[in-house]
Amino acid sequence: MNLPNKLTLMRIILVPFTIAAILIEFPCHYLVALAFFGAASLTDMFDGKIARSRNLVTNFGKFCDPLADKILVISVLLCFLQCGLCDCVLIIVVLFREFAVSSVRLLAATEGKVVAANIWGKVKTVTQIIAIILIFVLQFTIELMSLVSLDSATINLIGTVFFWVGESALWVSTLFCIISGIIYMIDNKQFISME
Repeated sequence: MNLPNKLTLMRIILVPFTIAAILIEFPCHYLVALAFFGAASLTDMFDGKIARSRNLVTNFGKFCDPLADKILVISVLLCFLQCGLCDCVLIIVVLFREFAVSSVRLLAATEGKVVAANIWGKVKTVTQIIAIILIFVLQFTIELMSLVSLDSATINLIGTVFFWVGESALWVSTLFCIISGIIYMIDNKQFISME
């Protein structure tokens, strides 16, 4: 297994650690979750660059790299939903897009083709990563504020503002999710024949 594929697998391996750091409350748990998520996101940046620069692009990488992105992002979004940090409608839209794109990939695979992610898919992933990192930073900030003995009314007000900032960032990324899904369907319509 080449280095880019190992990095892709590392991203998947980091998912349970990220989930645990989000859901298990301990001091600075959002900072720890951010560290795991950041490390996983960096593997996404490096695996593709290394694969292209060293001519190590494989069908495994074309298929598993976007799959690893989906596993990472959707796992974190579901944890955010459980923690009350995002809206379920947002996750439904993301899941719908991901299932639709994966279905096209499977249809292409039945014809012996591997469909790699396009630039819009990469933009979608980058905006999701930025929004998720922003939410981790905002939640860690709230955690720090509770340590410096701010009154609960102030923390609740700041928490509400931070929620809407994070939610807005996630909706911007979801807009790119929709756009990238539509473009993906148009670009690969030959695999969606109704005949």
